[in-house]
Amino acid sequence: MNKFISIRLFIGILAFSMVACNDDFLEKTPETDIDAGSFFNTEEDLNLYVYNLYDFPSTGIYTDDAYSLTDNAFSTGNVELKTMMTTNPSSTTITSGWAKEDWEQLRKANFFLENFNKASISQERLHHFEGLARFFRARFYVGKVKRYSDVPWTDKALSQDSLDVLFDERDPREIVISKIMEDYEFAMNNVDVSVPNGAVNRWLVKADYARFLLYEGTYRKYHAELNLSGSAADLLQKAVDVAKDIMDNGSFNLYTTGKPDQDYSSLFASADLSNNPEVIFGRFYQANVLNGDSGENLFGNYETYPVKDLVQAYLMKDGSFYSSQPNYQQNQFVAEFNDRDPRLYQTFAYPGWVLVRSGTYAQGAGLYVQQLAKNFSGYHQIKGFYNTTDQDVRNNMDVPLYRFAEILLIYAEAKAELGQLTQGDLDITVNKLRDRVAMPHMTLGAPVDPVEAAKFPNVTSGQRAEILEIRRERRVELALEGRRYDDLMRWEAGKFLEKEPQGIYFASLGKHDVTGDGIPDIYLLPASQSIPEKKETNSLGKVLQYYRVGTFGQDVSVFLGGTNSGNIQIIENSGTFVAPKYYYRPIPQQQMQLNPNLKQIFGWE
Repeated sequence: MNKFISIRLFIGILAFSMVACNDDFLEKTPETDIDAGSFFNTEEDLNLYVYNLYDFPSTGIYTDDAYSLTDNAFSTGNVELKTMMTTNPSSTTITSGWAKEDWEQLRKANFFLENFNKASISQERLHHFEGLARFFRARFYVGKVKRYSDVPWTDKALSQDSLDVLFDERDPREIVISKIMEDYEFAMNNVDVSVPNGAVNRWLVKADYARFLLYEGTYRKYHAELNLSGSAADLLQKAVDVAKDIMDNGSFNLYTTGKPDQDYSSLFASADLSNNPEVIFGRFYQANVLNGDSGENLFGNYETYPVKDLVQAYLMKDGSFYSSQPNYQQNQFVAEFNDRDPRLYQTFAYPGWVLVRSGTYAQGAGLYVQQLAKNFSGYHQIKGFYNTTDQDVRNNMDVPLYRFAEILLIYAEAKAELGQLTQGDLDITVNKLRDRVAMPHMTLGAPVDPVEAAKFPNVTSGQRAEILEIRRERRVELALEGRRYDDLMRWEAGKFLEKEPQGIYFASLGKHDVTGDGIPDIYLLPASQSIPEKKETNSLGKVLQYYRVGTFGQDVSVFLGGTNSGNIQIIENSGTFVAPKYYYRPIPQQQMQLNPNLKQIFGWE
């Protein structure tokens, strides 16, 4: 199959949306109030309706780590959790997630399930379509459980005007999860294996199910407030089983051509992932038919940017901890990239990298020199950034949403959490990932990195060292793909977000080389000095980039941690993460007034 098939699939989604606006058919009634006798008659009808349930992300995965707030990336924008940690939040200020439109996906899925079996097709095909709708219902409820924990469960197609008042009371988390698992299980056993590229198939269902099982299993293990730790092992074992099924029977493999400095990054800048052996599911684009492009703001100093804590997570090229390097915290930009895991250079703009696409970058194209600014880290992301001026090339780029690499990590982590991890397990999971980038293998009984141990003091099991290193591997492999927030939440690591995020380190004021050629590129001045009208040029004839540095409250270009040296400072106060309260969100007060049966939990008012 090729990507053109998947383009047609998404055009089908658009076609359904256009039908939904037709004056003679759907405008008089909501789309989920379609007369079943007029619509649910053929397989084409079912396909059109199901396409309208597709709710997968796209290039937004590359900024999710920042917009959800993590230790991987930060945002200058209005991030919900950042606001919560720096204010006094309540159900009157946290108001998203429970409005009528937030339940629309559930209503559409349930309406389909009430009417799909009227189509004149075989029972096998009916089971396939039922599995698809139940898959999307499961995904919907996973999102609601992550946000609220206890939520009302319904399998009825509620009327459009009653969503905000019809629900009775919240069902306990364990009941909702059992319903979610029933939906996943049905879908896993009935959705077709072979479908047009870009459509939901059985392997995607299993991958999404495995992702959820790991989430819920570890969430229950580490969140004592739920009183559900006794059921964590069963969920983790199920995650192992589903992941292993994908590994053994799914015909997926890690993408590699034997180029450790290129293969990883090529997954995130590819014009055709439709036949890539690693991609279980992706978003596929075709220039001038269905345009992609991650946008210039991904690289430029717009709202999101990676931070130092992620840089420091990558191992050295020889497999040793970066934190074992003498005075590693005072390494300047060029030194930070010396002899590191090759995935670092394929995720971050590095010394010597050349910028081609410079639309939002004031310093323009050419050899990469940091454009520093207040509240930004000085690091820039190249993972998912399409570094070309050819718009058609950028519009043609595909996005890998579910990778086989994640399945390997799910299997390894679940085994370690169960205390069952063997060297053989590592060799078919983590070490496959390391082989791709020519990194040394992970072994059982590896030493504990004190930096990682300090982040996760609640990891106390017999395979503690292995859990910590698998978490590192997961962080590095899936960096800036939108998985980190869920990881921190399920590991009960929200308090770590109180640590103020930092940017690159400068050992002094004055001139600094950031390209690695030994020639200065940046000139830092104290707050007391003005930037001269006639700026100095370096030996290459390039004008130095001048910045006045100081502390918060001063009128300067960059905030620095110390008077004459330190890390770039991003935010003056990260705030307080109140546990367990901030692992959840309140039901908005307006909805509570509409339905008095709803009750707040975990300290929300």
